Amino acid sequence: MSYYKIYKNKNKSVVLSLRRERMDATRRVTLFCILILFCRCAECNQPHPLDPLSPSELNLVRTIVQTSTTPHNLTFEYVGLEEPNKAEILSWLSLNPKSKPKVAPARRASVIARFQKQSLEMSVDLSSGSIVSSKVYQGHGFPMLTFGEQARASQLPFSHQPFLESLKKRGLNESEVLCACFTIGWFGEAKTKRNVKVKCYYANGTANLYARPVEGVAALVDLDDMKVLDYNDRYVVPVPLPKAEATEYRASKLKPPFGPKLKPIAVSQHDGPGFSIHAHTVSWANWNFHVGFDIRAGPIISLASIFDLHKQKHRQVLYRGFISELFVPYQDPTEEWYYTTYFDCGEYGFGQSMSSLQPLTDCPPNAAFLDAYYAASDGTPVKIANAFCIFERYAGDIMWRHTEISLPNEVITEVRSDVSLVVRIVSTVGNYDYVIDWEFKPSGSIKFGVGLTGILGIKGGAYTNTDQIREDIYGTLLADNTIGVYHDHFFTYYLDLDIDGEANSFVKSNLETVRVKDHSTPRKSHWTVVSETAKTEADARINLGLKPSELLVVNPNKKTKQGNIIGYRLLPGPAARPLLITDDYPQIRAAFTNYNVWVTPYNKSEKWVGGSYVDRSRGDDTLASWSLRDREIENKDIVLWYTMGFHHVPSQEDFPVMPTLSGGFELRPTNFFESNPVLKTKSPNYVQWPNCTSQH
Repeated sequence: MSYYKIYKNKNKSVVLSLRRERMDATRRVTLFCILILFCRCAECNQPHPLDPLSPSELNLVRTIVQTSTTPHNLTFEYVGLEEPNKAEILSWLSLNPKSKPKVAPARRASVIARFQKQSLEMSVDLSSGSIVSSKVYQGHGFPMLTFGEQARASQLPFSHQPFLESLKKRGLNESEVLCACFTIGWFGEAKTKRNVKVKCYYANGTANLYARPVEGVAALVDLDDMKVLDYNDRYVVPVPLPKAEATEYRASKLKPPFGPKLKPIAVSQHDGPGFSIHAHTVSWANWNFHVGFDIRAGPIISLASIFDLHKQKHRQVLYRGFISELFVPYQDPTEEWYYTTYFDCGEYGFGQSMSSLQPLTDCPPNAAFLDAYYAASDGTPVKIANAFCIFERYAGDIMWRHTEISLPNEVITEVRSDVSLVVRIVSTVGNYDYVIDWEFKPSGSIKFGVGLTGILGIKGGAYTNTDQIREDIYGTLLADNTIGVYHDHFFTYYLDLDIDGEANSFVKSNLETVRVKDHSTPRKSHWTVVSETAKTEADARINLGLKPSELLVVNPNKKTKQGNIIGYRLLPGPAARPLLITDDYPQIRAAFTNYNVWVTPYNKSEKWVGGSYVDRSRGDDTLASWSLRDREIENKDIVLWYTMGFHHVPSQEDFPVMPTLSGGFELRPTNFFESNPVLKTKSPNYVQWPNCTSQH
């Protein structure tokens, strides 16, 4: 049997080579037995080709890698579904299972492992139980941090004597100190190692540890060697520690007075949910779509199609969509904060950080839940229970209405109440909790919701009142000795829209003022629409808000009965742009945020806007660099990249825990249907609760 052997060459670098070697009997039998069990399971319940890797598949990947390679101390940095070719998926979807059994594309896993300070990329075929390709990554940057690595690194300072002396100098109880890992970016260094900073917090008296940073103390840790490289305590006289008082947020620990008081509410669907879930495929009203998961991206929505009542068939809208990156640069340039410029997907794993949703609070009583699984640093499956919730939203909104009073002796009022289907996750990346919604509406719209809550990024200070401040503190004084640092959040979405087919174009419909010069009307001006179709990538780079326009993805090969080109338009959300200069190192790495909108030709390998290896990256493998090729995008299979941003100036209302700050955007059908697709939709029936009385 062939297997991969890892060995050192003359230059002591680690390489992978396919060799004919004899596996020992135990390893051969182990792999054979696991493959038999896996194949039997797959025959009983063949997964959808876009389903995330199951626990049994993750175990199989681990076994294949460990039995096919010499070392057993590999660290699994990333394990995810290797997305099949798009043509294979579309061909599979087109098969009629009644005439011919559907044979799904081969299931493969993409693996990034760390061994002897190098990153190994492997493609693992689950059916054959083999590594079909492998290479050592030679570029800049490192894989995302696993929870296992972060946990080990955060404990290292407690075995470092200078750190213990710093705690003693501050009078802190070691048992109440907790530490966390922070990526440090890249600032022009010729050579970089896989290093992180470890900074610490003092919990004593509160669960809100992020509100009590131990300022001035930081350890530089090498993640590959798992050792402290450097340590710094820059304060001879320590900065006062923020007080634990008034930082508590747990309901069981809060004290009166309480309020405002909210009345009880009941949510019930008398006839059960209006949606169905088969494995990861969801059907509801006129929508079908697939819900996936990735350790880096988190939720992935694929194959979204909508049933057209007029045409009596489902029509394609979205092939695949997910958050490709979340860039969070803090705006404090001082020694302990200048490097705080996080890439929450590529460095920390947005999917790895997903929280178990709490029924009745994170999601309403009518919600259904899905679990998610990812591979830990040793390759074993980790379960996130209730990672997704799916529910119908009855929020008292109006789908459409009209009151007509112009008819003689008659008043007509027609109203349809709105219902939508929501797919929700919450990803808790350190101090911040991100509530991510995908909302499908019967009208054909897809709304993307983002909620920011959790704990602010806080630093300690000597101030208790703004009157004392004589310098820029790079934030807002929230409480005694407590500063909320200015920062941004930039969400970049990958949206592979296939509007009624793969061949699409990107159209800018500019609203332009026209001056009336011939006195043919009392009006002196009006506006009209001047549309232009982007020919290449450069034509489609857009910063929103510079001039009024509508942005559309259209299918130029299909028109409505009236001759309009069918499409979907982007209704943008907050149009914040980066305020860093373009040659600042964090912005070089995050150059994909230089524009709110980009459009590229579809390329399966181009899905991570910040590059495949984001930690300590140098900006040479980003959307901005790919787009320099200025490829043709007219009437092609194209991908829309949209960045929605928030500038966050903290306020006292954000402390000690932040009320949810919400934003979002919408993809809305534009001449996609022949007329209002929900004209004939009936409002859901009102369920009258029985008149219950209680006797005392």
